[in-house]
Amino acid sequence: MPRPSTADKRKTFHDLHRSGCFVIPNPWNPGSARYLQGLGFKALATTSSGHAHSQGFSDGEVTRDVVLAHCREIAEAADVPVNADFENGYADDLGAMADNVRACVDTGVAGLSIEDFTGNESEPQYDLKTAVRRVRAAREAIGKSGVVLTGRADGLLHGRPDLDDAITRLKAFADAGAECVYVPGIRTREQIEKVVKAVAPSPINLLMSTASGLTVKDCEDMGVRRISVGGTLARVAMHAFIKSAREIAEQGKFDSFGGVISNAELNAFFEADRKQRGP
Repeated sequence: MPRPSTADKRKTFHDLHRSGCFVIPNPWNPGSARYLQGLGFKALATTSSGHAHSQGFSDGEVTRDVVLAHCREIAEAADVPVNADFENGYADDLGAMADNVRACVDTGVAGLSIEDFTGNESEPQYDLKTAVRRVRAAREAIGKSGVVLTGRADGLLHGRPDLDDAITRLKAFADAGAECVYVPGIRTREQIEKVVKAVAPSPINLLMSTASGLTVKDCEDMGVRRISVGGTLARVAMHAFIKSAREIAEQGKFDSFGGVISNAELNAFFEADRKQRGP
């Protein structure tokens, strides 16, 4: 069976945003992408922090070109749609940002998100007018490629816990062409329901928090369309690695090796996966 084309994956991604609720987990390399796909997830998303940490950088330090190469790598590895965590487009200038968005589209992703975070914690958000212009410029750069644009209001992550301002931004982003909107940092039912109601009918992405205690069914019942996990899966892997390595370094023990998935199990999965997708 032939692998789906980029156009196929983009159409699928649009369809996923029309009804229901789906989880879009975040791999950080081709192996984790293929395994998540094998579990039946219908779409995936890159994670800036998970990728950065795997490369030995802090989140936000990885260059545009490295990120573009990573987006292409994950998009080519996956047979399901991939959304790119494209931060703030890697430029303040509108023209440069639009060029970068076009380069991201060329990697084969099915969607990309644009933040309103400036990268400067002293002035963390672009003013509303500038932020809207940036979303509009990204939408124009995407053109008729079929890539889904997600607009992000990032104030809650950067010391500006004003949910009403975030909602104002999300509405403006939707009007400017964002087909999905996203305010990372909301956790409670009250916050989620408020955002969903305020920006309807725009699809909402929810960044799942370990503190929320919510299930996929809970989120669906509240009207959430898409659930992402950001860098958390990558941190779960890093946490297990660090815990095991510390046990060896500090205690001279290898107890943490007990019960882990075997080499044979992983070999079997990836061999079967490779045969299924062909050469």
